[in-house]
Amino acid sequence: MNVVAFLIAMGFFVLGMWLMGFAFEVPAFQAVTFFGGILCVALAVAIPVNILGRADGV
Repeated sequence: MNVVAFLIAMGFFVLGMWLMGFAFEVPAFQAVTFFGGILCVALAVAIPVNILGRADGV
């Protein structure tokens, strides 16, 4: 469970960083792309805080 949650969180984190960097390259919808990156990074931080904290009995 912990390894799967970590891999999903890491995937969202890398995707979010890529989206935030890619937002400066797209000709349209820069704000939407950047905000999507922020949401992915926020989700990547929320997964370990919420799911992994409860799975370990904390």
